[in-house]
Amino acid sequence: MSTPYEVRVAEDPADREACFTVRKEVFVVEQGVPQDIEYDAHDAHDAVAVHVLAVREDGTPLGTGRLLYGEAAAARTGGEGAVGSLGRLAVIRDARGLGVGAALVRALEDAARARGLTAVDLHAQTHALGFYERLGYTAYGPEFPDAGIPHRAMRRAV
Repeated sequence: MSTPYEVRVAEDPADREACFTVRKEVFVVEQGVPQDIEYDAHDAHDAVAVHVLAVREDGTPLGTGRLLYGEAAAARTGGEGAVGSLGRLAVIRDARGLGVGAALVRALEDAARARGLTAVDLHAQTHALGFYERLGYTAYGPEFPDAGIPHRAMRRAV
C-alpha cells in the first residue's frame, strides 16, 4: 500500500522554503519559539546539513527535519565526528498520526548512513520521548530547557 505522501531530500530552493514554512507553523506559531532562534546558520549550508521534506501528492508540505553532520554536528554531539545531529523535526497538525514523523526520521537516518555516520543524536521535547523511543532512540543525561521547552538528549545507532 502506498503512503499518501512522499519524503524527499529538499534540494531545490522551493523545497527548502517549504521546510522553513512548516518549521515556522509548528515551532514559531504553534509552540511560540522565537523566530530569531528557530533559524540558524546551518539552514543555509548544504555542506553541513541535509533537509528532508514530506509532501502530499498535491505538493502540500506536511513535515520536515534536518540532519547536521561533520563539524556542525560535532559541536552538538560532544565532538564525536561519526555522530549526526537530527533536529528541527516538525509535522503540521493535520498530518500528525499518519506516520510522517517516523518517515522523516528514517529518511534522515538513511542520509546519516550515506555519509558514513554510525549514530544519530537528537534533542527531543520531553512530550515526544515515547515517539523517539518507538523508533529505537534511548534518552541519556538530564532534562534541559531549549527555547523554554523541556528536552532530553537521545541517541540511536544507525
